[in-house]
Amino acid sequence: MHPAEALNSKQPATGVHPLRFLLWLMMVSITMIFAAYTSAYIVRREEGNWLEFDLPTGFLITTCIIVVSSATMQWAWFAARKDEINQARTGLLLTFLLGVAFLAGQWTMWGQLVDSRIFFGGTDANPSGSFLYVLTGVHGFHLITGLIFLLVVLRKSFNYQVHSRQMLSIGNVTIYWHFLGALWLYLYLFLLLNH
Repeated sequence: MHPAEALNSKQPATGVHPLRFLLWLMMVSITMIFAAYTSAYIVRREEGNWLEFDLPTGFLITTCIIVVSSATMQWAWFAARKDEINQARTGLLLTFLLGVAFLAGQWTMWGQLVDSRIFFGGTDANPSGSFLYVLTGVHGFHLITGLIFLLVVLRKSFNYQVHSRQMLSIGNVTIYWHFLGALWLYLYLFLLLNH
């Protein structure tokens, strides 16, 4: 067998790198989880005993933060593609800091909910509040995984493993980060329309 043929025979049948394929599978499973949660939210709301309350206005601020973080992530990807490594590092670092700011904002919103006597569990809890904590908490958990992923890619960028010829890791984290941003936008709009 010709060496070029041997090399081509090792390519995945789908034409997609195995890590990219794994990322897509993970995002599909996360989407299914949130589809189940939001479906359960609608079903439970129709059963009654549902406390109506206004969402804290700070959720709009955290939504803006995550939208801006998507822009800085995309900037980092474009910079890496152009071999502008310092800009890529800056974009990754800004995205990380905005992600932390998003989580801090969500934590603050939880504090405001508690101050408004909207609890996750206990005798004073209502399913509407419990669902809000679950939806925002599970999203927050996945955002933490995105922050860890960002740190790994940032470390790689300092080892010159992120550039135009090695785009897989920054490409994967960019896709995942945009997915997390889109997922939050979906949840925020869902809660605004169904709360």
